[in-house]
Amino acid sequence: MDGQQGRQRPESGKNLIKIPSYQEVFGTTSSSSSSSAPTSYNPPLPAAAAAAAAPSSSSSFSEAFSFLKSSEFYSPPPAPPQPSTAPRPPVAGPSTAASQSKNAILVSNRQKGNPLLKHIRNARWTFADIVPDYVIGQSSCALYISLRYHLLHPDYLYYRIRELQKNFKLRVILCHIDIEDVVKPLHEVTRTSLLHDCTLLCGWSLEECGRYLETIKVFENKPADSIREHTDSDYLSRFTHALTSIRRVNKTDVITLGSSFGSLSRIMDASMEELARCPGIGKATL
Repeated sequence: MDGQQGRQRPESGKNLIKIPSYQEVFGTTSSSSSSSAPTSYNPPLPAAAAAAAAPSSSSSFSEAFSFLKSSEFYSPPPAPPQPSTAPRPPVAGPSTAASQSKNAILVSNRQKGNPLLKHIRNARWTFADIVPDYVIGQSSCALYISLRYHLLHPDYLYYRIRELQKNFKLRVILCHIDIEDVVKPLHEVTRTSLLHDCTLLCGWSLEECGRYLETIKVFENKPADSIREHTDSDYLSRFTHALTSIRRVNKTDVITLGSSFGSLSRIMDASMEELARCPGIGKATL
């Protein structure tokens, strides 16, 4: 029985799985002392630890190639740029842009290409998304139209005035007279302007139309006395101003009439024959 069991043991050992020992896995020899502690397992370093260990490797690399700095092929790297200490130009903020637009004539985008803009030289202007053609003040605007365009589109001015509504106190109709027969179209433009409480300004050239816009903008915040004509308060100045307002009557004629009749009331009561007797006063003047 014992002999048969001994024979069966080697055959049963063929089915066993051999598990390697700790020393065999980590390469330790069997001659090492059994009392010595097993070698500790070092896991891979995390990213933070690898970054901390980088200076040592970089320093060893620089030491290995330090001889290149003494060769003729080595040139030092350029110095890093220094931050400039010069003051930066001021950036235009919303308040600056608003003040600039307040002091400038606002021009509608539909007026792009209008040759009138070339004649606005004494006032700044800028394009803007606005309803009228020109905004020349806080409460004043202007619509531009030429008589030639009015003949092609008779209802254009009416619908443009309706778009303004009551948003502006002063609404100017700037009419450019660019045709010879002006009686009928100018009458229609005048009638439309008066019926809608607009001020009509007529210009016989684009330069004159530009001067109108410049003048209104320049005198925007000035009192009416600066625009109104100044006349002296003495009698002779008022007498001269009244008579020279008549066509073909100059200051020489005023002196002649004043010395002959003495007062304005006598001149007005004088007949045509009496006025014709005065030197320098002829039928052309009368």
